[in-house]
Amino acid sequence: MTSTRTKNNIPQKIGSLALEAMLLEVSATPKPGLVDRNNSGAHKDMDFFTFMKSAASLAGSFMEFSQEGFTGGRKNIPPAEVFPAVRGIGVEAEKRMFAATGGINTHKGEIFSLGLLSACAGYIAGSGREVTADGVMTLAGEMCAGICERDFAGVRDKNPAMLTKGERVYLEHGITGIRGEAESGYPSVRAAGLPALRGYVSRGMCLNDALCMTLIHIMAHAKDTNIISRHDIKTANDVMSLAGEMVESGFGLEDIRRLDGEFIARWISPGGSGDLLAVTYFMYSLDDNI
Repeated sequence: MTSTRTKNNIPQKIGSLALEAMLLEVSATPKPGLVDRNNSGAHKDMDFFTFMKSAASLAGSFMEFSQEGFTGGRKNIPPAEVFPAVRGIGVEAEKRMFAATGGINTHKGEIFSLGLLSACAGYIAGSGREVTADGVMTLAGEMCAGICERDFAGVRDKNPAMLTKGERVYLEHGITGIRGEAESGYPSVRAAGLPALRGYVSRGMCLNDALCMTLIHIMAHAKDTNIISRHDIKTANDVMSLAGEMVESGFGLEDIRRLDGEFIARWISPGGSGDLLAVTYFMYSLDDNI
């Protein structure tokens, strides 16, 4: 039987795993166009150490997310009623990130997804159920149900100068980005990320290489709004097609290194896929550690 002390430590454990996912995502090398241990990818305003400082500033935030969910699950509060408090924690986490990085956005997407999923893992644990990747992602869709409709409701009337990148992409292309991914229960992680990571690890590949290889699978599945906002929809579609061809034909780390050089030259950064890689590892780690 799980002791009271162990139960009380669950939010801390979940928060630690979320932070671990954030750290391993940036550390995985090579990643095409993204910050890693080799280079800054297609970025001039951030490097590996910027990400380390940002992650350190968020160390306590993920336990807060998880504790909020844990309390909600223990009290049997409807998941949708927990979500506003989760978003409030996210707002404060973003402030810590920007303070640590001097205003540079290193982890906004990961704060949203890892925060939401930490809360969901905590909620399930608090309710006394087994914490699984599938259950956590399903609950995420329930917890943030309606987020796309709510968040994009007034964007057409908003001052164009005040639009976020995600809002611009939605207005121009109807693509809901990470909000849509979350509301749908993270289909890119379910269909591409987790099967790939589990497969590579089960075949004996080291974690670094497995994460880098998994990123290509995610890029083949997820239309990356970061690429769209920095370039256009055609570039994003071309990247998806290229990654899909790599997955179909077979590829290795040398292919990823060559792609990294090409993306840096073309200033392509698949940041949305990088965020989903962190989510993938977080979901992978939950199955064995909670």
